[in-house]
Amino acid sequence: MARVSKAKRRSGCPVSVSLDLLGDRWSLLLVRDMMVRGYRTFREFLRSGEGIATNILTDRLQKLEAGGIVVRETTKVDGRSSYYRLTPKGIALAPVLLEILIWGAHHEETDAPCAVIEGMEQNRAAVIAEAYRRWEQRDPTPLLPPFSSSSKSKNNSPKGKPTR
Repeated sequence: MARVSKAKRRSGCPVSVSLDLLGDRWSLLLVRDMMVRGYRTFREFLRSGEGIATNILTDRLQKLEAGGIVVRETTKVDGRSSYYRLTPKGIALAPVLLEILIWGAHHEETDAPCAVIEGMEQNRAAVIAEAYRRWEQRDPTPLLPPFSSSSKSKNNSPKGKPTR
């Protein structure tokens, strides 16, 4: 399993080391897309709605692969296409991603419906277990639909919602 070179690290602090691998603008969104939306192909990542450029997408997928977060698998159908899949190290980010999602919905204006966030918050273990199940079974069915800005309503998570 590839690791970030110690020579490139700012410090030995676990937060710093984690940010060396995941702290750019796109990496956690790609992990989210694989884990939550079931995306597996370059084309699906491009169409995620985040507006990532092809060269940045290529770079981030290579960086995540080198860091042992994802693995690229060649399809058996034509041998030219690739699927990206989280590794055990990558799926282990499920609790972190869930907490970031909940935190973001509580403290910033988002397009996430309050009911969805509250359900995830009340059932953290079940949400994480389902993410792991889908990963183990290679099930690309989305865990959550994309949150669309066209679906804004008074039922969406308000900024500053009190935390529990």
